[in-house]
Amino acid sequence: MLNLESTVESRTPTQALNASRKRLNSLITHTLATKKVAARLKRSQRALLLFLGLTVSLSLTAGPSLIPAPPQIAASSYLLMDANTGHIIVEYNGQQQLPPASLTKMMTAYVASQELSKNNISKDETVRISIKAWKTGGSRMFLKEGSKVSVDKLLKGIIIQSGNDASVALAEHIAGSEDAFADYMNRHASNLNMLGTHFRNATGLPASNHLTTAADLGLLAQAIINEFPDHYQLYSEKNFTFNGIKQPNRNLLLWRDSTVDGLKTGHTQEAGYCLVASAIKGDMRLISVVMGTRSIEARAAESQKLLTYGFRFYRTVVLQQAHQEISKTKLWMGALDEVKLGVNETVQATIPRGKKDFVLSSVTVDEEIKAPIKAGDQLGMLTLSLDGSTLAKLPLVALEDVEKGGLFKQLLDYLILLVKSFL
Repeated sequence: MLNLESTVESRTPTQALNASRKRLNSLITHTLATKKVAARLKRSQRALLLFLGLTVSLSLTAGPSLIPAPPQIAASSYLLMDANTGHIIVEYNGQQQLPPASLTKMMTAYVASQELSKNNISKDETVRISIKAWKTGGSRMFLKEGSKVSVDKLLKGIIIQSGNDASVALAEHIAGSEDAFADYMNRHASNLNMLGTHFRNATGLPASNHLTTAADLGLLAQAIINEFPDHYQLYSEKNFTFNGIKQPNRNLLLWRDSTVDGLKTGHTQEAGYCLVASAIKGDMRLISVVMGTRSIEARAAESQKLLTYGFRFYRTVVLQQAHQEISKTKLWMGALDEVKLGVNETVQATIPRGKKDFVLSSVTVDEEIKAPIKAGDQLGMLTLSLDGSTLAKLPLVALEDVEKGGLFKQLLDYLILLVKSFL
């Protein structure tokens, strides 16, 4: 510290006065410097507080990326579905019953795949072409009456060329008649929960009460993809040649988008131009359905809008792996004091991009769980939610067997439980 009171006896009055002046000037300089430092500190403090305030504000407002409204689609009915989870991302008039035109052939091919999987028919066996099949109009495979064609070629004619003649021929081969086959189609539709669907034929040619919905076609496409992956690859083939006649697949997206690998087109004057398409990127597969568009080009363009929107703003994520430990809970009277808990199936969900970290999990466990326990025994529930909506609710099960503990352990736990009941 500077000390103005300090003097030296041997100095003259003038020297003492000069020394005091120097000390005073030094003190003033020191004080001014201190004030500048203080001012700088205050400015720095204000800047720091401002920075912290902005950081807190950003942390409170920052969140997942915003999801825009779905694109406007020029169609009578449309839908966008995640094939893995069944989640509907976009839907408009999805339950409205409409004529499906040749989208009907998806069910014709699905029934054939079912028969193949049960070994009721084989790809190599031949089918005799009837007069009715040969005379069927509309899009054709150009079969000849009385000829014999393999099931495999008829399937390609149905899926790739959209052959009405091939559809009738295979329907007659499987069920004896097209009418009987239509009844078979309706039974499969019921099993797939296609509640708005009723088929009258195997082709999709106009018929009274031959109707389906975009939502039902999404379910059918999902079943084709997931149940019969070997058969599904036919939907991605761009051309098929039969009897020297080469015909292209009418799904324009197969040429325009490398991620698209199916499914089926349809058109009649009553139905308009329709398309069920599917595409895959990474672990995400989407299914789009558009019905009642104005042209071949429009059905492709409108389908592309839906697929682009889904891949851009949504993700298929695994929220919980099957048989992976989620938590442990107290076990009474057992050889172990705790039992591991998990779920029996992998949980997937379709969520907006950037929101995975916002998924909340809630575990409820039964009270007073007692041994013995077998792996798979339900002991509680796991609920996964996002923004207040439930994504999945699954049984919480034991992941291990736990036998009863020794007599002393059982007796001790019994006494503890008894005391707890009194308390």
